[in-house]
Amino acid sequence: MTEMEEYAWVLDFMPQGRASGREPEPLAQIIGEKYFTLLEVIPKAGAAMPIESKVYVGKDGRVEIDHIKRRMELGDLTNTARSELNPVLKKIINAREADFVRFFNKCGPVSIRLHQLELLPGVGKKHMEQILEERESKEFANFKEIQERVTLLSDPVNIVVTRIEKELAGTEKHYLFAKPPAMKRE
Repeated sequence: MTEMEEYAWVLDFMPQGRASGREPEPLAQIIGEKYFTLLEVIPKAGAAMPIESKVYVGKDGRVEIDHIKRRMELGDLTNTARSELNPVLKKIINAREADFVRFFNKCGPVSIRLHQLELLPGVGKKHMEQILEERESKEFANFKEIQERVTLLSDPVNIVVTRIEKELAGTEKHYLFAKPPAMKRE
């Protein structure tokens, strides 16, 4: 059974639907909090869904959402949703800091020549080796500690955001954080 998102964050809310739509129907574009699944949803009548707000999308007891219309790809996002993606991802990552710090503390090799850390933008062999040495002496407690203990490593939140954006583009061979895109039927 496929695991589903429980909560999502609003990237764009169109109370009148798309301008190009034949029949106006309210729409929202959201991103899942756990698997970063991009979804287009139909809100319940009268529901307000402010951009960057968190909504429940689980099976039972949805307050704002009537139903999920479809799973989307990055290219399907509106311009507003695209511009909100980065700040919303930062909010999600900061809210789930413990999960991502655990990744830095526990991740391992993908193959004999490639480590999961090397899949992160800006993390090469030297940073990887330093992260591995540092976490062996004492696990990282938070993002700030990673940045302080790993010389010249850029902001870990931005590193993770950039990786998730790459995964959402659907062109990666390995997926660390986002659910891989649905297989296309030909």
